[in-house]
Amino acid sequence: MRTLLINCGPIVHLSSDDDVATRTVDNSVIEEGKAIIIEDGVIANIAPSQEVISEYGDNSGHHTIDVHGRAVIPGLIDAHAHLLWSGDRSQEVRWRLEGKTYRDISEMGGGIQSTVNATRASSSDELQKEGYVRLRSALRTGTTHMEVKSGYGLNTETELKLLEVASALSSDRNLPTLDPTWMGAHDTPKGMPHEAYIESLISEQLPSIVEQGIARSADVFCEPGWFSVEESEDILKESKSSGLDLRMHIDEFADSGGSQLAAELKVQTADHAYHTSLDDRLKMKAAGVITGFLPGTPYAMGDLWPNMSEIHKHEIPYTLATDFNPNCQTLSLPFMASLMVQRCKVQPLDALASMTVTAAKSSPHKNGVHGIIREGAIANLNILDSPHWESFSLKPSHTPFSATVLNGTFISH
Repeated sequence: MRTLLINCGPIVHLSSDDDVATRTVDNSVIEEGKAIIIEDGVIANIAPSQEVISEYGDNSGHHTIDVHGRAVIPGLIDAHAHLLWSGDRSQEVRWRLEGKTYRDISEMGGGIQSTVNATRASSSDELQKEGYVRLRSALRTGTTHMEVKSGYGLNTETELKLLEVASALSSDRNLPTLDPTWMGAHDTPKGMPHEAYIESLISEQLPSIVEQGIARSADVFCEPGWFSVEESEDILKESKSSGLDLRMHIDEFADSGGSQLAAELKVQTADHAYHTSLDDRLKMKAAGVITGFLPGTPYAMGDLWPNMSEIHKHEIPYTLATDFNPNCQTLSLPFMASLMVQRCKVQPLDALASMTVTAAKSSPHKNGVHGIIREGAIANLNILDSPHWESFSLKPSHTPFSATVLNGTFISH
């Protein structure tokens, strides 16, 4: 059925060919009074509301929704999320406040390994139910697409299980679509020598992941104490030769050379990057690497915010994502935007672009173009509860949206 969104307020389309250096409100926003015509899950046209009403007013073969002047923005894209895991590590907040480091907590039996144990013990049905609830929460705050990682299995059986669950969830038309990533190189399983695990990643896990055919990308936690630059390079090169795109976790705790490897391998995105030097940021930019900032992590862990003024000064492309995980349990991209806008002086348009048009480059949609509003793009949209599009970044405690259009289907909040 054709859907008509009439009497839209400002539409932030972000569909111009201008890059981050020239993106402005003037070339990214359509003034109020337009209608969006959606057919077969795709935006068919954007035209003045009165013209659309005149053309389709007597045709019963469509669904008309009066937006009443509310602002419209693209569907949000969460370009970095650890969606699927089981267990509860809430006690770790007390340990962190007592001064224990991430590594200390891991050695105490907490951290990633604790979640691995709980996840291995969970059935596929249990993981799918947990994932469903989380994705419904993300949808309510405007997420229409999400990159999701395995990594809490750390053995072939469970890594495959996590990707199978992600595939099943992504086929549900009432949920955000998913972009699956294999992250077996998240940690070393307890009781297995590190070198032996790296060998098993390359010789056993990776071939099984490729044969399964669900993961689009591979990711590695390149950080001292986890996977060194040299180890990360071996895993990533093998992954690339096996047909997977590349992603990295880098420089979360220290500037340790991960950014240089990211530039050398021209990975799709290098995320966290809190301690990356400016020189290496510029090398990544020149190599076409997108930097993925995850504001929820410093918020939850008490770390410093990245220097966003430096990022904007040098026009470094970046995404903002949730990094949803056991220590950072929020799936709200509007909350991430609020942190950046209200604490790091990021302009709302830049924050929005990082979660839409730029995030779409980091995490493409298998059905076509997304992250923008223009003719031919997938009809993933958010209708705010305000005539001002900037409000998407100013309501961290609840959804700023009155409705979401997900692959052409109107969902009222």
